[in-house]
Amino acid sequence: MTLLDRGAAEHARGDLPAAAATFREILAMAPLHAEALSNLAAVLNAAQDAPAAEAACRAALAASPRYWAALANLGDALHRQNRHHEAVQAYIAAVNANPGNASAWTNLGVAMAEQWRIEAALIAHNAALKLAPDDPEVHLNRALALLAAGNYTDGFAEWEWRWRCPAMPPHGMAAAQWRGETAPGHTVLVHDEAGFGDTLQFLRFLPLVAERGVRIALRVQAPLRRLVHRSFPNIIDTLFCDGATVPPHNLQCPMMSLPYALGTRVEDLPGPVPYLSADTQKVGTWRARLCGALGTGSLRVGLVWAGAPRLGMAQARAMNARRSLPLARLAPLAAVPGVHLVSLQCGGADEAAASGIPLFDPMPWIEDFDDTAALVTCLDLVIAVDTAVAHVAGALGRPVWVMSRYDACWRWLAGRSDSPWYPTLRLYRQSQPGDWDGVVAEAVRDLYGMVASSEKQERLLF
Repeated sequence: MTLLDRGAAEHARGDLPAAAATFREILAMAPLHAEALSNLAAVLNAAQDAPAAEAACRAALAASPRYWAALANLGDALHRQNRHHEAVQAYIAAVNANPGNASAWTNLGVAMAEQWRIEAALIAHNAALKLAPDDPEVHLNRALALLAAGNYTDGFAEWEWRWRCPAMPPHGMAAAQWRGETAPGHTVLVHDEAGFGDTLQFLRFLPLVAERGVRIALRVQAPLRRLVHRSFPNIIDTLFCDGATVPPHNLQCPMMSLPYALGTRVEDLPGPVPYLSADTQKVGTWRARLCGALGTGSLRVGLVWAGAPRLGMAQARAMNARRSLPLARLAPLAAVPGVHLVSLQCGGADEAAASGIPLFDPMPWIEDFDDTAALVTCLDLVIAVDTAVAHVAGALGRPVWVMSRYDACWRWLAGRSDSPWYPTLRLYRQSQPGDWDGVVAEAVRDLYGMVASSEKQERLLF
């Protein structure tokens, strides 16, 4: 086995330090070895060291200017640094140098989709699909572009390929997957598969499942149990949480496969909203608590400025860093007269105290999403990054402004500032990667308008 082969094998089994050491061993003997430099760059990209990966790629390209693998790895390194335009140019060079490589085509499609060049992204993904029709990653990347374009029929069909991806753990259910058929007397096990926000978004389909004459056994994450139990009392036959014994069932369906099973189109959304129900007794408690802490006469605006870090998941951790921002960047919101800010940020007390922003923090009283729903019901507005609380507010039919990263999630669709999923939601997109100041400035402008409208309505009432 050559050193190149050994390094490739070490990379394939996930031993990144060993692979990097092997490629550096080659480079110690041949510093301009383009393939070793490119392979080292791939390892460094996987290790989340994009600047070092970029340097290795540029060294490889200095030795071999049209080496397609180095161009593709350079695209990956630039993409990881949020240099989207440069990444697209590198991927274009890679596919020009080797038009038969599916990976370079699909990565080009991803980079273009993140710039919201959806038509161009789909051209790239279709080219990749012709070259690698059985590659699940190619299908998934194409799915996300289709969904962002609002093509739910093809997009959710492609999304079914996720279970073939090595990175996607199997859901472990042995029963046949429900495909939307009418099946009186049968029990369909609907089970969560991703984050809280995904579960909250897709719960809306449960009444449509019940209309097919089936009984529903539903598995959700434990912090959602009380809220779900109250919101769907006549829909769910059995409700249980992750880790509990799975009840008897005839068919099963992952939560995010429901739109595929039901033949959902974007025109069919949003369905009945609100579809979540807050506990009326808790709402009363929160109204009294907020009145005691904040008084009356001002708008109560909830804030969420960061998502869950998802430690141990490198790609998800990097995405979370892009969707989150420091609380201090939201200081202009606190300067709007007639507004009281309320923290909805789990674990945000220390940052709130250090920021100096006047912020009422009720989170010590929050145990789960049932409590969050009651609190959100008592607020005039929620301003949040793309995280679960935004879905709670939207599903409750409460006004919610989502501050979105540049490479926004597919669910917010291309070219829109509203959402067919949540009619009370307004989207604020970054115009450039990391441009939170522009997003906050837009929200501040609209918050001034909301305060003025509220004051005018109050004058009319009295």
